[in-house]
Amino acid sequence: MKILVINPGSTSTKIAVFEDEQNIFQKNLQHDADDLRNFKIITEQFAFRKKAILDVLCEAGYEVNDFNAIVGRGGIIHPVSSGVYAINETMKDDLRTCRFGEHASNLGALIADDIAGTIPGCKSYIADPVVVDELQDVARIAGHPLFKRTAIFHALNHKVIAKSYAKKTGRTYEELNLIVAHLGGGISVGAHRKGKIIDVSNAVDGEGPFSPERSGTLPALQVAELCFSGKYTLPQIKKILTGEGGMVAHLGTNQFQKIEQELIPAGDKKAALIHEAMAYNIAKFIGAMYTVLEGKVDAIILTGGIAWNPLIVESITKKVNYIAPVSVYPGEDEMGALASNGLRALKGEVEVLVY
Repeated sequence: MKILVINPGSTSTKIAVFEDEQNIFQKNLQHDADDLRNFKIITEQFAFRKKAILDVLCEAGYEVNDFNAIVGRGGIIHPVSSGVYAINETMKDDLRTCRFGEHASNLGALIADDIAGTIPGCKSYIADPVVVDELQDVARIAGHPLFKRTAIFHALNHKVIAKSYAKKTGRTYEELNLIVAHLGGGISVGAHRKGKIIDVSNAVDGEGPFSPERSGTLPALQVAELCFSGKYTLPQIKKILTGEGGMVAHLGTNQFQKIEQELIPAGDKKAALIHEAMAYNIAKFIGAMYTVLEGKVDAIILTGGIAWNPLIVESITKKVNYIAPVSVYPGEDEMGALASNGLRALKGEVEVLVY
Protein backbone atom coordinates (compact mmCIF):
# COMPACT_ATOMS: atom_id res chain seq x y z
CA MET A 1 0.00 0.00 0.00
CA LYS A 2 1.34 3.44 -0.91
CA ILE A 3 0.32 6.25 1.44
CA LEU A 4 0.91 10.02 1.27
CA VAL A 5 0.97 11.90 4.58
CA ILE A 6 0.40 15.67 4.77
CA ASN A 7 1.17 17.59 7.97
CA PRO A 8 0.84 21.41 7.65
CA GLY A 9 2.47 23.68 10.24
CA SER A 10 2.38 27.44 10.63
CA THR A 11 5.30 28.13 8.26
CA SER A 12 5.98 24.71 6.75
CA THR A 13 4.28 21.62 5.35
CA LYS A 14 5.75 18.18 6.06
CA ILE A 15 4.98 15.45 3.56
CA ALA A 16 6.02 11.79 3.49
CA VAL A 17 5.48 8.78 1.26
CA PHE A 18 5.12 5.35 2.85
CA GLU A 19 5.06 1.89 1.35
CA ASP A 20 3.16 -0.02 4.01
CA GLU A 21 5.01 1.04 7.20
CA GLN A 22 8.28 2.03 5.51
CA ASN A 23 8.98 5.73 5.06
CA ILE A 24 10.56 5.96 1.60
CA PHE A 25 10.45 9.75 1.11
CA GLN A 26 10.05 12.74 3.40
CA LYS A 27 10.32 16.47 2.83
CA ASN A 28 9.76 19.55 4.98
CA LEU A 29 8.54 22.33 2.70
CA GLN A 30 9.42 25.72 4.16
CA HIS A 31 7.09 28.56 3.13
CA ASP A 32 8.35 32.12 2.80
CA ALA A 33 6.80 34.39 5.44
CA ASP A 34 6.22 37.10 2.82
CA ASP A 35 4.16 34.65 0.73
CA LEU A 36 2.04 33.65 3.71
CA ARG A 37 1.31 37.28 4.65
CA ASN A 38 -0.73 37.59 1.45
CA PHE A 39 -3.41 35.33 2.94
CA LYS A 40 -5.89 36.76 5.44
CA ILE A 41 -6.83 33.40 6.97
CA ILE A 42 -5.09 30.04 7.04
CA THR A 43 -7.53 28.25 4.74
CA GLU A 44 -6.84 30.74 1.95
CA GLN A 45 -3.41 29.05 1.69
CA PHE A 46 -5.06 25.90 0.33
CA ALA A 47 -4.10 26.25 -3.36
CA PHE A 48 -0.63 27.61 -2.53
CA ARG A 49 0.26 24.68 -0.28
CA LYS A 50 -1.37 22.05 -2.50
CA LYS A 51 0.70 23.22 -5.49
CA ALA A 52 3.89 23.11 -3.39
CA ILE A 53 3.13 19.51 -2.39
CA LEU A 54 2.36 18.34 -5.92
CA ASP A 55 5.45 20.08 -7.31
CA VAL A 56 7.74 18.32 -4.83
CA LEU A 57 6.15 14.92 -5.48
CA CYS A 58 6.58 15.45 -9.22
CA GLU A 59 10.24 16.46 -8.78
CA ALA A 60 10.82 13.34 -6.67
CA GLY A 61 9.35 11.15 -9.41
CA TYR A 62 6.12 10.08 -7.72
CA GLU A 63 2.94 9.54 -9.69
CA VAL A 64 -0.01 10.87 -7.70
CA ASN A 65 -2.28 8.16 -9.12
CA ASP A 66 -0.21 5.50 -7.35
CA PHE A 67 -1.47 6.38 -3.86
CA ASN A 68 -3.96 4.12 -2.09
CA ALA A 69 -4.63 6.62 0.69
CA ILE A 70 -3.81 10.17 1.68
CA VAL A 71 -3.75 10.97 5.39
CA GLY A 72 -3.92 14.58 6.55
CA ARG A 73 -3.03 15.98 9.95
CA GLY A 74 -6.31 16.47 11.78
CA GLY A 75 -7.21 20.11 12.37
CA ILE A 76 -9.42 21.87 14.90
CA ILE A 77 -12.86 20.31 14.49
CA HIS A 78 -15.48 19.60 17.14
CA PRO A 79 -14.33 17.22 19.91
CA VAL A 80 -14.10 13.59 18.77
CA SER A 81 -13.12 10.18 20.10
CA SER A 82 -9.69 8.75 19.33
CA GLY A 83 -9.46 6.94 16.00
CA VAL A 84 -9.30 7.15 12.20
CA TYR A 85 -11.88 9.32 10.43
CA ALA A 86 -12.91 9.40 6.78
CA ILE A 87 -12.80 12.97 5.53
CA ASN A 88 -16.30 14.09 4.57
CA GLU A 89 -18.11 17.28 3.57
CA THR A 90 -19.19 18.10 7.12
CA MET A 91 -15.60 17.96 8.34
CA LYS A 92 -14.37 20.04 5.40
CA ASP A 93 -17.03 22.71 5.97
CA ASP A 94 -15.97 23.05 9.63
CA LEU A 95 -12.29 23.28 8.63
CA ARG A 96 -12.83 25.75 5.77
CA THR A 97 -14.81 28.15 7.96
CA CYS A 98 -12.53 27.61 10.98
CA ARG A 99 -15.74 27.05 12.91
CA PHE A 100 -13.97 25.63 15.96
CA GLY A 101 -10.61 27.34 15.58
CA GLU A 102 -8.01 28.47 13.07
CA HIS A 103 -4.79 26.49 12.73
CA ALA A 104 -2.53 25.42 9.86
CA SER A 105 -3.43 21.78 10.55
CA ASN A 106 -6.94 22.58 9.24
CA LEU A 107 -5.41 22.42 5.77
CA GLY A 108 -4.29 18.79 6.19
CA ALA A 109 -7.68 17.20 5.63
CA LEU A 110 -8.70 19.72 2.97
CA ILE A 111 -5.65 19.08 0.80
CA ALA A 112 -5.67 15.31 1.43
CA ASP A 113 -9.27 14.91 0.33
CA ASP A 114 -8.85 17.18 -2.68
CA ILE A 115 -5.89 15.17 -4.02
CA ALA A 116 -7.52 11.83 -3.19
CA GLY A 117 -10.62 12.90 -5.10
CA THR A 118 -8.61 12.88 -8.34
CA ILE A 119 -7.37 9.29 -7.83
CA PRO A 120 -9.73 6.35 -8.52
CA GLY A 121 -10.26 4.29 -5.37
CA CYS A 122 -8.00 6.45 -3.19
CA LYS A 123 -9.14 7.01 0.41
CA SER A 124 -8.63 10.14 2.53
CA TYR A 125 -8.36 10.09 6.32
CA ILE A 126 -7.34 11.96 9.42
CA ALA A 127 -6.31 10.27 12.67
CA ASP A 128 -6.27 11.36 16.31
CA PRO A 129 -6.63 15.11 15.69
CA VAL A 130 -5.70 17.64 18.38
CA VAL A 131 -9.32 17.72 19.62
CA VAL A 132 -9.52 14.07 20.73
CA ASP A 133 -11.71 14.27 23.83
CA GLU A 134 -11.89 11.37 26.28
CA LEU A 135 -12.10 13.51 29.41
CA GLN A 136 -14.02 12.15 32.36
CA ASP A 137 -16.97 14.40 33.23
CA VAL A 138 -15.48 15.70 36.46
CA ALA A 139 -12.40 16.95 34.54
CA ARG A 140 -14.56 19.25 32.41
CA ILE A 141 -15.73 21.36 35.34
CA ALA A 142 -13.98 24.70 35.79
CA GLY A 143 -14.36 27.04 38.75
CA HIS A 144 -17.19 29.07 37.20
CA PRO A 145 -20.12 28.01 34.96
CA LEU A 146 -19.06 30.52 32.30
CA PHE A 147 -15.96 28.39 31.72
CA LYS A 148 -15.43 24.78 30.69
CA ARG A 149 -12.24 22.74 30.49
CA THR A 150 -11.64 21.27 27.02
CA ALA A 151 -9.05 18.96 25.49
CA ILE A 152 -6.81 20.40 22.76
CA PHE A 153 -3.41 18.75 22.87
CA HIS A 154 -0.85 16.52 21.11
CA ALA A 155 -3.28 13.59 20.91
CA LEU A 156 -1.57 11.84 17.99
CA ASN A 157 1.83 11.63 19.68
CA HIS A 158 0.33 10.86 23.12
CA LYS A 159 -1.48 7.85 21.69
CA VAL A 160 1.27 6.45 19.48
CA ILE A 161 3.96 6.75 22.17
CA ALA A 162 1.74 5.22 24.86
CA LYS A 163 0.94 2.28 22.57
CA SER A 164 4.64 1.89 21.68
CA TYR A 165 5.51 1.74 25.37
CA ALA A 166 2.81 -0.88 25.96
CA LYS A 167 4.06 -3.01 23.07
CA LYS A 168 7.67 -2.74 24.27
CA THR A 169 6.69 -3.93 27.74
CA GLY A 170 4.56 -6.82 26.44
CA ARG A 171 1.25 -5.36 27.58
CA THR A 172 -1.68 -3.64 25.91
CA TYR A 173 -2.39 0.08 26.09
CA GLU A 174 -5.84 -0.76 27.50
CA GLU A 175 -4.41 -2.41 30.62
CA LEU A 176 -2.01 0.38 31.62
CA ASN A 177 -2.22 3.60 33.61
CA LEU A 178 0.28 6.10 32.21
CA ILE A 179 1.24 9.76 32.58
CA VAL A 180 2.47 11.13 29.25
CA ALA A 181 4.19 14.52 28.98
CA HIS A 182 4.66 15.81 25.43
CA LEU A 183 7.47 18.38 25.57
CA GLY A 184 7.58 20.59 22.48
CA GLY A 185 6.78 24.15 21.41
CA GLY A 186 3.68 23.50 23.50
CA ILE A 187 3.59 21.11 26.45
CA SER A 188 0.70 18.80 27.32
CA VAL A 189 0.54 16.42 30.28
CA GLY A 190 -2.11 13.70 30.21
CA ALA A 191 -3.47 10.94 32.45
CA HIS A 192 -4.02 7.75 30.40
CA ARG A 193 -6.27 5.25 32.19
CA LYS A 194 -6.86 1.88 30.54
CA GLY A 195 -6.74 3.23 26.97
CA LYS A 196 -8.42 6.62 27.52
CA ILE A 197 -6.92 10.05 28.23
CA ILE A 198 -9.21 11.03 31.09
CA ASP A 199 -7.55 14.37 31.86
CA VAL A 200 -4.98 16.51 30.05
CA SER A 201 -3.65 20.06 30.13
CA ASN A 202 -4.93 22.15 27.22
CA ALA A 203 -1.67 23.05 25.48
CA VAL A 204 -3.30 25.46 23.01
CA ASP A 205 -5.50 27.61 25.24
CA GLY A 206 -2.84 28.46 27.83
CA GLU A 207 -3.13 25.70 30.42
CA GLY A 208 -0.34 23.66 31.95
CA PRO A 209 3.42 24.21 32.22
CA PHE A 210 5.03 27.07 30.34
CA SER A 211 6.99 26.00 27.28
CA PRO A 212 9.48 27.48 24.79
CA GLU A 213 6.71 29.64 23.26
CA ARG A 214 3.64 29.41 25.52
CA SER A 215 2.99 30.99 28.88
CA GLY A 216 0.97 28.10 30.33
CA THR A 217 -1.20 28.65 33.39
CA LEU A 218 -0.88 32.24 34.61
CA PRO A 219 -2.25 34.08 37.68
CA ALA A 220 -5.82 34.75 36.51
CA LEU A 221 -6.34 38.14 38.20
CA GLN A 222 -3.07 39.48 36.81
CA VAL A 223 -4.16 38.39 33.32
CA ALA A 224 -7.53 40.14 33.76
CA GLU A 225 -5.82 43.35 34.90
CA LEU A 226 -3.45 43.20 31.93
CA CYS A 227 -6.38 42.80 29.53
CA PHE A 228 -8.04 45.95 30.85
CA SER A 229 -4.87 48.01 31.26
CA GLY A 230 -5.35 49.62 27.85
CA LYS A 231 -1.78 48.71 26.90
CA TYR A 232 -2.60 45.63 24.84
CA THR A 233 -5.04 44.60 22.13
CA LEU A 234 -6.70 41.17 22.12
CA PRO A 235 -4.32 39.85 19.41
CA GLN A 236 -1.36 41.03 21.52
CA ILE A 237 -2.72 39.27 24.60
CA LYS A 238 -3.14 36.09 22.57
CA LYS A 239 0.51 36.38 21.48
CA ILE A 240 1.57 36.73 25.12
CA LEU A 241 -0.29 33.50 25.91
CA THR A 242 0.75 31.55 22.82
CA GLY A 243 3.69 32.32 20.55
CA GLU A 244 5.57 34.95 22.53
CA GLY A 245 5.36 33.51 26.04
CA GLY A 246 7.40 31.02 28.04
CA MET A 247 11.13 30.69 27.35
CA VAL A 248 11.11 33.17 24.48
CA ALA A 249 9.59 35.85 26.74
CA HIS A 250 12.03 35.19 29.59
CA LEU A 251 15.22 34.56 27.59
CA GLY A 252 14.61 35.88 24.08
CA THR A 253 14.99 32.46 22.47
CA ASN A 254 12.85 29.36 21.93
CA GLN A 255 15.88 27.26 20.93
CA PHE A 256 16.13 24.74 23.74
CA GLN A 257 19.47 23.35 22.60
CA LYS A 258 20.97 26.84 22.81
CA ILE A 259 19.75 27.18 26.39
CA GLU A 260 21.17 23.81 27.50
CA GLN A 261 24.33 23.76 25.40
CA GLU A 262 25.34 27.44 25.35
CA LEU A 263 23.66 29.69 27.91
CA ILE A 264 23.70 27.43 30.98
CA PRO A 265 27.27 26.08 30.45
CA ALA A 266 28.43 29.71 30.02
CA GLY A 267 27.16 30.50 33.52
CA ASP A 268 23.96 32.34 32.60
CA LYS A 269 22.17 32.22 35.96
CA LYS A 270 18.87 33.54 34.62
CA ALA A 271 18.81 30.85 31.92
CA ALA A 272 19.53 28.19 34.55
CA LEU A 273 16.71 29.47 36.78
CA ILE A 274 14.11 29.62 33.98
CA HIS A 275 15.19 26.17 32.79
CA GLU A 276 14.72 24.77 36.29
CA ALA A 277 11.38 26.58 36.64
CA MET A 278 10.13 24.91 33.48
CA ALA A 279 11.20 21.47 34.74
CA TYR A 280 9.53 22.28 38.07
CA ASN A 281 6.25 23.21 36.35
CA ILE A 282 6.25 20.08 34.19
CA ALA A 283 6.89 17.91 37.26
CA LYS A 284 4.11 19.70 39.14
CA PHE A 285 1.57 18.87 36.44
CA ILE A 286 2.80 15.27 36.31
CA GLY A 287 2.13 15.18 40.05
CA ALA A 288 -1.39 16.47 39.44
CA MET A 289 -2.06 13.60 37.01
CA TYR A 290 -0.77 11.19 39.67
CA THR A 291 -3.74 12.22 41.83
CA VAL A 292 -6.12 11.91 38.84
CA LEU A 293 -5.02 8.27 38.51
CA GLU A 294 -5.42 7.83 42.29
CA GLY A 295 -1.79 6.83 42.73
CA LYS A 296 -2.01 3.85 40.36
CA VAL A 297 0.62 4.67 37.70
CA ASP A 298 2.56 2.08 35.69
CA ALA A 299 4.94 4.54 34.04
CA ILE A 300 5.67 8.18 33.28
CA ILE A 301 6.61 8.87 29.65
CA LEU A 302 8.52 11.95 28.45
CA THR A 303 8.27 12.57 24.70
CA GLY A 304 8.44 15.38 22.14
CA GLY A 305 11.37 17.35 20.73
CA ILE A 306 12.55 18.75 24.06
CA ALA A 307 13.01 15.21 25.39
CA TRP A 308 16.23 15.08 23.32
CA ASN A 309 17.77 17.51 25.85
CA PRO A 310 19.39 15.65 28.77
CA LEU A 311 19.38 18.40 31.42
CA ILE A 312 15.62 18.96 31.38
CA VAL A 313 14.94 15.21 31.27
CA GLU A 314 17.24 14.65 34.26
CA SER A 315 15.66 17.49 36.23
CA ILE A 316 12.09 16.29 35.63
CA THR A 317 13.02 12.66 36.34
CA LYS A 318 14.54 13.53 39.72
CA LYS A 319 11.29 15.18 40.75
CA VAL A 320 8.85 12.44 39.67
CA ASN A 321 10.59 9.04 39.56
CA TYR A 322 9.27 8.19 43.03
CA ILE A 323 5.79 8.09 41.44
CA ALA A 324 6.62 5.52 38.75
CA PRO A 325 9.48 4.55 36.41
CA VAL A 326 10.28 7.20 33.81
CA SER A 327 10.68 6.24 30.13
CA VAL A 328 11.94 8.70 27.53
CA TYR A 329 10.81 8.64 23.89
CA PRO A 330 12.49 11.69 22.30
CA GLY A 331 10.93 13.37 19.29
CA GLU A 332 7.58 12.72 17.72
CA ASP A 333 6.85 10.40 14.84
CA GLU A 334 3.65 12.10 13.70
CA MET A 335 4.25 11.14 10.08
CA GLY A 336 4.73 7.47 10.93
CA ALA A 337 1.70 7.54 13.23
CA LEU A 338 -0.53 9.03 10.55
CA ALA A 339 0.69 6.53 7.95
CA SER A 340 0.23 3.60 10.34
CA ASN A 341 -3.35 4.64 11.08
CA GLY A 342 -4.05 4.99 7.35
CA LEU A 343 -2.59 1.55 6.64
CA ARG A 344 -4.66 -0.10 9.37
CA ALA A 345 -7.77 1.58 7.94
CA LEU A 346 -6.99 0.32 4.43
CA LYS A 347 -6.48 -3.20 5.74
CA GLY A 348 -9.71 -3.14 7.74
CA GLU A 349 -7.87 -3.56 11.04
CA VAL A 350 -9.63 -0.53 12.59
CA GLU A 351 -13.11 0.87 12.19
CA VAL A 352 -13.14 4.01 10.05
CA LEU A 353 -15.24 6.50 11.99
CA VAL A 354 -17.70 9.03 10.58
CA TYR A 355 -17.43 12.71 11.56
